[in-house]
Amino acid sequence: MREETNETFNKDNDGSVRKMGMRKPGFKKKICKFCQPGAPAADYKNPDMLRRYITERGKILPARITGTCAKHQRALNAEIKKARVLAYLPFEKK
Repeated sequence: MREETNETFNKDNDGSVRKMGMRKPGFKKKICKFCQPGAPAADYKNPDMLRRYITERGKILPARITGTCAKHQRALNAEIKKARVLAYLPFEKK
């Protein structure tokens, strides 16, 4: 007869149960909001939408945080910089 193995299980912080030695499940891939059909393009005249992509100190968030693709991240950076020059967005907050 086949012997039963005594496997130990861990309960992770997220509540999932997995066997010892197994890797955690991967992360959810972020999707570019500008690649969606019908999504508005980044525009310097819409500072409320652009504020979502800058920190409270005024720094531009990287694509790995926001989930934008490289093409739209470059366009977003250009639009944020245009909005700063035209005073729609601040360069920095003190």
